[in-house]
This record gives sequence, structure tokens and C-alpha cells, in this order.
Amino acid sequence: MLKSIFISNYALISTLEINFQPGLSVLTGETGAGKSIILGALSLILGQRADNKSIKKEEDKCVVEAVFDISAYKHLDDFFETNELDHDVYHCIIRRELTANGKSRAFINDTPVALTVLRDLTSRLIDIHSQHENLLLSNASYQLEVLDTVARNNELLQEYRESYLVWKADEKTLEKLKADSAKAASETDFIRFQFNQLQEAKLIPDEQQELEAEQETLSHIEEIKTELNKITGLLDGEQGSLLQLKESVAAMSKIAKFVTEGDTKLERIQAAYIDLKDLTQELILLQESLDYNPARLEETENRLSELYSLMQKFKVNSVEALIEKRDSFGTQLQHIDSFEEEIDRLEKKLAASFTHLQKYALLLTESRTSQIATVEQYMIQQLSQLGMPNIQFKIRLIPIQQYTENGIDQVEFLFSANKNREMQRVEEIASGGEISRLMLAIKSLIAGRSDLPTIIFDEIDTGVSGEIAHRMGEIMLQMSRTMQVITITHLPQIAAKGEHHFRVYKDDSGQQTETYIQRLSATERVDEIATMLSGKVRGEAAIQNARELLSNG
Repeated sequence: MLKSIFISNYALISTLEINFQPGLSVLTGETGAGKSIILGALSLILGQRADNKSIKKEEDKCVVEAVFDISAYKHLDDFFETNELDHDVYHCIIRRELTANGKSRAFINDTPVALTVLRDLTSRLIDIHSQHENLLLSNASYQLEVLDTVARNNELLQEYRESYLVWKADEKTLEKLKADSAKAASETDFIRFQFNQLQEAKLIPDEQQELEAEQETLSHIEEIKTELNKITGLLDGEQGSLLQLKESVAAMSKIAKFVTEGDTKLERIQAAYIDLKDLTQELILLQESLDYNPARLEETENRLSELYSLMQKFKVNSVEALIEKRDSFGTQLQHIDSFEEEIDRLEKKLAASFTHLQKYALLLTESRTSQIATVEQYMIQQLSQLGMPNIQFKIRLIPIQQYTENGIDQVEFLFSANKNREMQRVEEIASGGEISRLMLAIKSLIAGRSDLPTIIFDEIDTGVSGEIAHRMGEIMLQMSRTMQVITITHLPQIAAKGEHHFRVYKDDSGQQTETYIQRLSATERVDEIATMLSGKVRGEAAIQNARELLSNG
């Protein structure tokens, strides 16, 4: 139940606080007084889109805060636990802040939350029926939603929708796999040709670098041999370095014991001699091993040409990249070969998910069908009391050929208010006043089948007057016995039914126009309803009429 709402710096409101009570509350006031402003502020609490133009002129921030009594709604415990929110079992405080720079923040019990979380909670606490919502009555989805609410199909519908999502996902996966299979089939020969070409090349990692080095050597064999011969001559000739080092060893041996660290220096000369001697031997062996081999050079160049050609064809720059290409083609071929098996597996999975979906679709249809007579009887009974003695109302549940997120049913509300007139769809035949009465009857029907604590009617009485307005007020009063009902109305007959009466008014006496709300006393209610009956100039007859309306309320 909505206990209170606090509004600060919203539109024409500087500061406003309203305390509500259980039962039926009515809000009245002249057109343009600001009733819609209060409703707009409350819509922020419900998570509707925020517009920084709604902030009061020259202010930086507006705040709307609502306090709800949730002590009777234990089913909300799971919501607070799931969203990790502080939970007072008696009260819930919801706040929305909007700044002039366009930023918006939402809070539940002082904890910041996303708007999706806010909407999830407030959808379980309050329903605002605005004037444009009457248009929903012509919407087939809304009509189906009414039937589901009466049938209490929430859990069943959730099970169905989960099954529907699984089925659609399986269907999409299978379609994609089949498309991939068809595309792959058209490319298989080319992929296999490329794979075979790379496979037959017998690619070896680092082969390119080794071949290029060998090619360089074979291409300069004579030059290499000439230079090696020159080097070995310099090292091991008659006056070569080795001979000179050998003589150096002999000379140092004679004086080693006479000089500082002579033995160390001798060892170093000996080491240099041994190392150079070994190097000279290696160079001689290298020189002897090198022979001009035109056949091997040609073989090396041909292999490199083959590798370069493959790299150019496959747009890569290394043998390792060619190997990656080969392995990728191999994987694709394996995948293509497994398509048929995977398609068979997914077809079985899709059949199973469809069977599951079909089960819940049929259960939904059965549940909806079981409530049709109940809804028809209730609507006829209520509308008969609302000035439609010849009412005809029927619900047609039509099977459709495709599965949708709401099942396999399409619903039509058929209606006629007159004798001997064929029923037609509501949107084709009902007048504005009839739509208002139909919507009130529907709201009263679903209010008794839902756990919703509060409903707000924004001029649902459009297009009616007199006795019909009186009866609409009676229905709202009856609804308020099981839930909190707040209604904005211009009709005195409905205002008189309220157990709590608030007047919304504007004050232009200051520098800015301000909207205020006032809870009326018994005397003030008489004056307000008399004004609604006859205007600002209230005669005694209007006052007496107002008293009679209140006494009959």
C-alpha cells in the first residue's frame, strides 16, 4: 500500500507531501490544477523515463520519494534477497532523483539500483491506469494478458516462455549449422585442394632459413675456398702466425721465471697457440669439405622457389604461416565431415525442445479456455450494473499456426451494448464511454485475481456521467475493500464515494505558480463537490445535492 509520497522541485511543485490511507482515495481539482503533475512525479517512482525539463525552473535537482507498506506481502522477500537489498518487512522506501544535467538515479531503501530493478519492484506494488491506457483494450496482447491474469498463469507462462526461448535458440543454431554446411559443401573441393597442396609440400619449420643459408654458401663456393686458403696460409705458412706463436712460447719459457707473473703469461701464449692451431685445423677441414655442387645448388633453389611460390599464393611470409594454413584447412575438413553428425544431433535436440514447448503451450490453452466463461459472466454482470442492460460480451480464443512468446492462442473480446446487434471486436464498436466502463470492469476483475496492493485511476470515468458515474464509483469502492484505490476524477458522483478526499489546486499569488494538495475535511468536501456540480458560484441547491451525494456514498 502507498503510505506517502514526497515531491520536491518537480514541475510546478516546490515541496509537497501526501499521506495516503487504505481504502478509496479521490483526487479532484480544476483542469490544469496539477493532478497530472502529481501523477507524472509518481510515474518516476515506477521507473518511467525521466526528463530534466520536469525539474522546477531555476532548480538543480528534483526528488520524488514514496513509502510503501509491504507488511502483508511476504512474497516480496525473494525480490529483496535476489537483488541483495536491505529489507524492512514493514516498509519500503523508493526514491528517484533527477538533476538538471540529465542524470537520473534510483534508490530502494537507500541502495542505488538500476531502473530495471526499480520497475520490477514497483510493478508488484502499484498500477497506474492512465487515460491513454484505454487504448490497450483494442490490443490483442493486452486482452490475452487479462485472460492470463484471471487464470493466474504467471508461473505457467514463465515456464512456457523459457521453453520458447530454448526452442528458438535450438532452431537458430540448427539453421546456422545447415547454412554453414551448405556453404562448406560448395567450398569443400577448393579447401581440400589447398590442404593437399600444402600437405604434399612436406613443410618443415625453419626450413626456409636453413635453405637460404645453404644457397648462399653454394653460390659463393670458389670465393669461400680462395679466402680460406689465404687464411690458412697466413696462419700456418713458413712465416705464419702459428710458427711465430710457437717461437713466442719458447722465448717466454726461457724468461718466465725472471719476470713478474711469467708463468701466467706463458700459459696465455700457450693457450693462444693451441686455440689458433685448432682453429687452423678446422678451417683446413672446412676448405677440404667444400666442393662446387651445381646439382645441390639447383635443388636448393628449386625448393626455395616452391616455398616462395606457396607463400605468395597464400599471402603469408613464412613457412610457419604456411603450416598454420595447412592445419587450418585440415580442421575445416574435419569440421565439414562432422556436419552431418552434428546436424542429426541438433535435429533431435530441437524435436525434444519443441515437445517440451508444445506441452506448456497446450497447458496454457487449457488454462485460458477454463476461465473464459468466468470472465464472460463477470463482465456481463458488471457492465449490466454500469448502464448496459443489453450487454453481450464474449471471448473468442483462436488457435494460431505459429508459436509465439505468448503461446499458440489469439484472443478477441467481442462486444455489443444493444439488442439485436451482432457482436464485434471491442475496438470496432465500443464508444469512448463504453471503453471506460469496459476497462473499469476489467480492472476490477483482475484486481481480485492479483496481489497488487495499489491501483491508481487517472480519469477512467471519461465519457460517462450521472447514474453510470455513481455505479463506477461503487465498483471502485468495492475494489478498495481488498486493495488501495486512488482515483483522479472530475465527476462528483465518483468523488463522493471516496473515503479520503484530496483537492489539488494552483496558487498564482507568488512570483511563480505553485501546485498544492489539501486533504479535505467533511465540510470542505461538501464545498468541493458542490463546486464540481455547479462551478465556483455554488447555490444552496448545489450544496444540498453535494450533501446528498456524500450521504449516499
